[in-house]
Amino acid sequence: MKLLVRHQTVYRYEAAAGRVAMRLKLMPVDTPTQKVLDWQVSVNEEPLTGFRRNSYGEMEAIWVRHDRMDNAVIVAEGLVETREGHGVVGWLGCPVNPRYFLRETRLTGTSPEIRAMALSLPDEDGPLARLHALSAAVSDAVAYRAGVTTADTTAAEAFALGAGVCQDHAQVFIAGARAMGIPARYVSGYLLADEGDVLHETHGWAEALVPELGWVGFDPSNRVCVTERYLRLACGLDADEAAPIRGSVTVAGDIWIDADVRIAQAEDGVEERQLQRQQQQGAQTTTQG
Repeated sequence: MKLLVRHQTVYRYEAAAGRVAMRLKLMPVDTPTQKVLDWQVSVNEEPLTGFRRNSYGEMEAIWVRHDRMDNAVIVAEGLVETREGHGVVGWLGCPVNPRYFLRETRLTGTSPEIRAMALSLPDEDGPLARLHALSAAVSDAVAYRAGVTTADTTAAEAFALGAGVCQDHAQVFIAGARAMGIPARYVSGYLLADEGDVLHETHGWAEALVPELGWVGFDPSNRVCVTERYLRLACGLDADEAAPIRGSVTVAGDIWIDADVRIAQAEDGVEERQLQRQQQQGAQTTTQG
């Protein structure tokens, strides 16, 4: 499957910003289940070319401006070919020891309740079956409900609340997997929904390590393992580390953020025309989810 993506994020500053610094993880890389055919990132219509591989083997760049500015417009767009792996992402060439992904963070700390849920799952059928059971248990325990959590909500808080969005589902899953001694990490990216509508949100899910398979992607929000409809951007210990954009700004006054995503399946022979049309069209403002 070939996926066309246009992801635009606009930062508007009430008073002109004196300094802006951003870390951008908006450049996907080739994996066993995806191949990047064409991709570019721009800031205020200027191509960003300073991407370098980080310790996870993924691409990131730092963008800094010291002069005064009223807004920053970040656009990532391109064409990626994905293939069905039935959840198995495999070995991604990450130089970091997988046991590093057993490390807890503030967002993924394991509460006694999450630990009890995870350790109650049967383990006689091996780690893969146990992870499938964990994903289902998270889906049952945390109802999908937008607007009840924020980017700062921890896995323990979302589990206690019993509701949240994709970020919360993924981080509760990660906390549970680590409680079982299984390395797990957060993944940010894009999802083409089944109904075929081209307007979608950015998405978050989890990967857990299964020794005989490598990394396997789980999406408790949709009760599935990742498929060819998923486009992987970046991973991290939690949603904050895997975020496509993180930054700091020196400014007096409020900051407004609009994030727009457009993703569609490309047909052979019309990729270029579709990409041009996407670049010209606006996109629906989306929220976390």
